[in-house]
Amino acid sequence: MIDHARVHHVPVFLTRRGRRVAAVIDAEDLERITQAAEDLEDIKAVEVARAEVAEHGTIHWDEVKADLGLA
Repeated sequence: MIDHARVHHVPVFLTRRGRRVAAVIDAEDLERITQAAEDLEDIKAVEVARAEVAEHGTIHWDEVKADLGLA
């Protein structure tokens, strides 16, 4: 199972009573999938931030520092 998943880069599903309960995948494939998911989350966060800026505008850095007591 492990060699099949690693060599062919396809998941091997483990089942219990005919239902998928786990999967064996190549470790490098998992790393790529995880990185892609993190990248998508970053893109989503940027889109949300841009929408917030478009709706509310920006705040000058000096004002942020003053609000935080850093000025």
